[in-house]
This record gives sequence, C-alpha cells and structure tokens, in this order.
Amino acid sequence: MKTLAIWISALLLCASAAHAQTAPVPQAPLAPLYQALGEKPGIAALMGDFVDRMKANARIGKLFDEIKPAYLKEQLTDQICELSGGPCKYEGEEMKKSHEKLGIDKAQFNLVVEILQAAMDARAIPFSTQNQLLAKLAPMHRDIITVQ
Repeated sequence: MKTLAIWISALLLCASAAHAQTAPVPQAPLAPLYQALGEKPGIAALMGDFVDRMKANARIGKLFDEIKPAYLKEQLTDQICELSGGPCKYEGEEMKKSHEKLGIDKAQFNLVVEILQAAMDARAIPFSTQNQLLAKLAPMHRDIITVQ
C-alpha cells in the first residue's frame, strides 16, 4: 500500500511537471520605445530611409561607399530594435571597431544625427520618441568619433 501511494505521488508530480512545461510562457510586454518606433517593421522603414539619406548626402555619403546599403540597413535595424527594447539581437561589430578607420569627426557625427532626425520627422515620429532614441544612441559618440 505504501508503495502504491509513493507511485501515485510520483505520477502526480510527473504530470504536474509535464503540465508546467507545456503551459505557455508569458512573454514580457514590449518596451514603449520599441512600440513607439513601430516595432521591427517601423524601425526597418526608418533605417531604410536613414541609410538612403546618408548615402545621398554630399558631405558624408562617401563614408558609406564600401558598405552594401541592404547590409547596413539590416544591421542598424537589429541594433535599434535591440536598443529600443525590442526582441532583436544585434550581432554586428562593436561601434568602435566598425568606425575606427573611417576618420569621423564631431561635425560629421552631428550631421548623421541631423539626418536621423530628418528621417524620423519624415516618418512622423513624435519629438519625445525621437529624444528617447537619441538619448540611447548618444553614448556611442565616444566610439564613433575618431578625429578630434
């Protein structure tokens, strides 16, 4: 009888464990900034516009001659998606490594920020959302500006 009770207890524990494993895992709510940017499709559209504007800019377009636009758009989309609290994982190079040989000065960096703001304005991204994204990107200037 004692063996039967132990066996039933073990069976119930296994059933409970199996049920717990098959129960759906609740997902974390999406981050507000990620949502405000339109989630991954919105970020991809923004980065597409941003890259096109940078490449077309006479002052900095040449910096992107060696980079395939589709690749840059994809990398930036993943980076902004992750940075804004989305589910993406940026697996590209560190900013310092990818910018070290480009010779970017403060004026060029500021121009890129202006181009990003123009792309966000064109997509009607609210000013407060723009500021949130720029605040997350601002610390990168230390790794991007290589010419004083």
